[in-house]
Amino acid sequence: MVVLNKIYTRTGDKGETALSDGTRVAKDSLRVEAYGTVDETNATVGTARLHASGDVDAALARIQNDLFDLGADLSRPAPEKDAEAGYPVLRITDAQVERLEAEIDAMTKVLEPLRSFVLPGGTPLAAHLHVCRTVSRRAERLAVGLAAVEAVNPAAVRFLNRLSDWFFVAARMANDEGRADVLWVPGANR
Repeated sequence: MVVLNKIYTRTGDKGETALSDGTRVAKDSLRVEAYGTVDETNATVGTARLHASGDVDAALARIQNDLFDLGADLSRPAPEKDAEAGYPVLRITDAQVERLEAEIDAMTKVLEPLRSFVLPGGTPLAAHLHVCRTVSRRAERLAVGLAAVEAVNPAAVRFLNRLSDWFFVAARMANDEGRADVLWVPGANR
């Protein structure tokens, strides 16, 4: 359980922050950029939920919780040392990735195949889900960059890759199961 008695600590006033293992790093480090962008993704999901209801809202609530798991995962370096922590370290699991895949597959069965690229837009929910998609893609790029120089849980990167796909397919569903998608017309304004 997290207990926050005081919101500001002044420990970051010189441009550093603590990772979840206590390591101090610069606030503009790639690891902080990655989990910070995961947090930004979570905020965009919260905005999208203002336009969601029922099963979609429930799925987005699950995703928000998973994004906190992902932030915790990315904020703790050295996955290979998890056993030394003395407690269970929170990491994204293959099961979380597989759940996204199953949900994508279920939504895709309802949709007609695409014959053009989709422009972000349509219903308010679809437009917000496209924002979620693009921010999660940025988080993925940062996580991939981080994984090139430091140890990162591979499931975390896979989760981000599937998540952006989930947002894309969910946006199509929010556009009357794709019938109200805004399609790209190449060269339409030449």
